Amino acid sequence: MKSPSIKHFIEINIAILLISTSGALGKYIHMPPPVIIWMRSILAVCFLGFYCWYKGINFKIKDKKNRKTIFLSGLFMGIHWVTYFYALHLSNVAIGMLSLFTYPVITTLLEPFFFKSKLNLRHVLLGILVLIGISFLAPEFDIKNEQTLGIISGIISAFFYALRNILMKKMVSKTSGSILMFYQMLVITLFLWPVLIFQDFTLTSSDISALIVLALVTTTIGHTLFVMSFKNFNIGTASIMSSIQPVYGIIFAFIFLSETPNLNTFIGGSIIVLTVVLEAIYHTKRKK
Repeated sequence: MKSPSIKHFIEINIAILLISTSGALGKYIHMPPPVIIWMRSILAVCFLGFYCWYKGINFKIKDKKNRKTIFLSGLFMGIHWVTYFYALHLSNVAIGMLSLFTYPVITTLLEPFFFKSKLNLRHVLLGILVLIGISFLAPEFDIKNEQTLGIISGIISAFFYALRNILMKKMVSKTSGSILMFYQMLVITLFLWPVLIFQDFTLTSSDISALIVLALVTTTIGHTLFVMSFKNFNIGTASIMSSIQPVYGIIFAFIFLSETPNLNTFIGGSIIVLTVVLEAIYHTKRKK
């Protein structure tokens, strides 16, 4: 893999910024998380399907192994989103997003089992630094506490997100990122449709607007750009760089939801930003 260029760094940071809108949007929409995810996915299928058709991208996946990989990644993505949105609803945007960002550490531990590579000590150390940042936001551990349940849900979400990203790394060099996202959204849509029968929900006009933004900006554009970035960065690096996402999310929550971060949030966020800066400096020097 060639060293990433400045353009690649800009692209992945745009993707991270767009994806970070999920926190505020997920908290804003007052519907059960599985229903939100189903609606998000069906809208994303429409947006991505139209884009791929317009660009003349081939929808066929010839290799059966690739079909299985896409199917599994779609399931993992669905579990990741549902548990993540439960984390947001149980706690707040800051705790929900930051608990999710145990996934860079999980990724660095899982990646050597999927790729013939050694465990990268630099990634482990940076991942530990991220965990230290997250610890500043964690409340006292109590299973009866909704914030604690939110953190547990966020960590479960992180595990499945790490698995999904590792699977995508194997696919993205051979298949369009837009097609990969299209089929993942299709898998989620097919598996979650029963929730419309078994869960009560009321769809308001404000929810519709938020769902469209969530499906178009966060999912169709943001996640597709992030998947495409796997061509230029290994999964560990992309995961650690995306650790700035909770900081963006907390800012969005402050602006749109009036969630005011406390001192611990600022300290934890600063530590997380530091990991991103250190990783960017390392790759810049390596490129030179």
